[in-house]
Amino acid sequence: MNFRNFKSSSGKEFILGKDESSNDELVKNFERKLNLILHTSKPGSPFCVINENPKEVSKKDIKEAGVICASKSQDWRDNKKDVKIHIFTGKDVYKDKFMKSGTWGIRKKPKELIIKKKDIEQWLLENSN
Repeated sequence: MNFRNFKSSSGKEFILGKDESSNDELVKNFERKLNLILHTSKPGSPFCVINENPKEVSKKDIKEAGVICASKSQDWRDNKKDVKIHIFTGKDVYKDKFMKSGTWGIRKKPKELIIKKKDIEQWLLENSN
């Protein structure tokens, strides 16, 4: 399966899904593991995995991953405002047979990060090809 791959300024790898089936495959590969997963609080964004022990991931790396995740979301596409990101681990996710493709549940309240509009716009400007 093809995923989007990015690196933070410190060299951490971010792996993002492209659609609901790649999101499912991505999270399935990293569920029950010690890592960080980011997703917008609203539906319609890629899951973003930082496959590192959360204690080894800096706030800057998390923010950079959050900006990329937010920039690829329907929330950003539709509203062009700040985007709320949820942060959790592969140990926190679950899927039952009634959940549609691309949808996962979280066992406990996720951490939240607000990604500012100006940061998304700056990243898009720097990464437009």
